[in-house]
Amino acid sequence: MVLSLSAAQGKNHVTTDNGTWLFIDTTDIPAIPQHLNHESIFTKYVDGYNLWVLKAVDIVQSHAMDGGGYFTGIKAKPTESPIGYDLKLFGNALLNPPRPTSYCSGSSYSVFIETLNLIFPEGSSTISPDRFESLCMQEPDGSRREDHIKFWGKWNDDGWGTHYALVQYSGMGEEVTPERARPGDFANIAWSSGLGHSVVFLGWFKKHDEQGMIFWSSQKSTNGFGDVVMCPLSKIASVKIVRLTHPEKIFTFDIQQSVNRDVPGDAIITPRR
Repeated sequence: MVLSLSAAQGKNHVTTDNGTWLFIDTTDIPAIPQHLNHESIFTKYVDGYNLWVLKAVDIVQSHAMDGGGYFTGIKAKPTESPIGYDLKLFGNALLNPPRPTSYCSGSSYSVFIETLNLIFPEGSSTISPDRFESLCMQEPDGSRREDHIKFWGKWNDDGWGTHYALVQYSGMGEEVTPERARPGDFANIAWSSGLGHSVVFLGWFKKHDEQGMIFWSSQKSTNGFGDVVMCPLSKIASVKIVRLTHPEKIFTFDIQQSVNRDVPGDAIITPRR
């Protein structure tokens, strides 16, 4: 679908919030994990760039309506694949996927890339070769790009990858506290179990006496891409949430910029009824 000029302009600004908790209506909780209705369901709650992010979720999901499979294994042969399709930025390939499967940071990064494709349809004529190479998910010889290395390596890093990549490395994003989170923000979750997850945030909700979070990512429970309706919130130790605010910096960021990985997470303390 080609958007009208007015519709596109309605998304070409920073998403706003009023600084207070937003709990989505329980009738808007998706009934199935795999669907292409993220933009249409959550558009009532957000404006601006986050709507492009939600549309990009639908684009990524459309490549695997059964989830596509979840797999991690750096030492596997072939190695893990961050995403299972030929992801491109401005028409140029970012990787040759070793497998048709995906994992969490690869799926959230793919949403970020597809968002840039939507915002900047003529971006190929503007991005510099060194910045494009920083966004690639493999080394020039096709080998795995390690954590910490350039844009993708920071996004894929342990901890708060989207914060490292969007806020510190490129200046394309802004950190938001949990009460300001809105559908279409990017989030890293630190589970109480000690593990982590990279997701696209879809909303907080209250149901009966429980409060929870809805997010989209790639995980074993959804066989790859899909929505997760997660509760209770006690499963989460902390989060770091980032909003896309300056996508235009994709054309100007410093590829030598360093990041500080010693960033504390944010506890989720929602208002009780």
